[in-house]
Amino acid sequence: MTSAPFDFSPLLAAGLPPPAAKWTGLAKFSFVGGNNDPEQVPVDELIAAASAVLRREGKTLATYGLAHGPQGYRPLRAFLAAKLGRDAGITATVDDILIVSGSLQALDLVNHTLLERGDTVLVEQDTYQGALTRLGRLGVKAVGIPLDRDGMRMDALAATLTELRGRGIKPKYIYTIPTVQNPTGTIMPEARRAELLALSQEFGVPVFEDDCYADLIWDGQRPPAVYAMATNGGVIHIGSFSKSIAPALRVGFIVAPWQMLSRMLALKTDAGSGALEQMVLAEYCSPHFSTHVPKLTRGLRAKLDTLMEALNAQFGTAAEFEAPKGGIFLWVKLPDHVDTLKLYQAALAAGVALNPGPEWSTDKAHSQSRLRLCFANPSVEKIREGVAVLADICRREFGVPERIANVEQARA
Repeated sequence: MTSAPFDFSPLLAAGLPPPAAKWTGLAKFSFVGGNNDPEQVPVDELIAAASAVLRREGKTLATYGLAHGPQGYRPLRAFLAAKLGRDAGITATVDDILIVSGSLQALDLVNHTLLERGDTVLVEQDTYQGALTRLGRLGVKAVGIPLDRDGMRMDALAATLTELRGRGIKPKYIYTIPTVQNPTGTIMPEARRAELLALSQEFGVPVFEDDCYADLIWDGQRPPAVYAMATNGGVIHIGSFSKSIAPALRVGFIVAPWQMLSRMLALKTDAGSGALEQMVLAEYCSPHFSTHVPKLTRGLRAKLDTLMEALNAQFGTAAEFEAPKGGIFLWVKLPDHVDTLKLYQAALAAGVALNPGPEWSTDKAHSQSRLRLCFANPSVEKIREGVAVLADICRREFGVPERIANVEQARA
């Protein structure tokens, strides 16, 4: 006799997110997620690095943390300390860095260290979906600060901080992606970063700096990190190898004062992030990182150009956008009547996956007709074909006119 399957439903904890859907593979035309260019993964060099480091140090895998302690593989932290000093102006030692399982674990560790249900944090009005989702699950209110071409607006930030203080509310942090902002692609100038730090100090609210896309700047030039400019230690800085090497490696890092780092380390209950990935990255990055990234960004820029040309050819002025200064995504504005949440469903049925704007914003009405297109993973041929399919869906489902001819948009 076959018994009925066990029902776990009555035992589930309260407040769980909806159940995950079963994986059915990438869409034919996939413009979603932080996936990178498969042709630019340095496979041969990673194979060589894996072979060399395993032959030399493979037996250390017998010890949790490779006997380098819970903060991560020391040679990788040493590489990061040197890289952050050279590229971002950050003065850090290996003891100021914690290796984590991708920047998502970094977000979780910062949040679980600082936040309680009912807290308030300030974020960019359009921002990383993963950050917004996590705040929502924690019962934390995310207050959006409008952006312009230079990132988060400091006048709006000052006004919001003043208004909240008048109501007796002190935000726990100001979350910003100042270097290649996600999803807008802006870069906050150094002068505005100084304004941000001045407001942080005036109101006693720390800055949470997400620098995950900072390596992918077209001209290779970036302002100093907010962390580097701070004089009072009121900044937490996170980064990742997901965009510069490969997202599936799941290696990120946190740079923070020991007062905070020690608390986050105590919450990191996974007995250490994947050691093999750390070892291989350290072995690969020391000789190759500085030449790999410029090659990667050249290829990404070419794909961005293809995407913008395809959008212009298929949509004309019906699709508005500004060329990002780096990164792997383009933030696109369609006509006001287009609901990109509905477009997402229609497009997916036709094999086109995209990120609808409301999922990336604290202002759903503002972002209703916006969408984020990640151009790194598909080939240039797939980019052209996918945009053509998307345009056909927009015409058929939403009445978006065919390309409005003879009017070229300014692509700043």
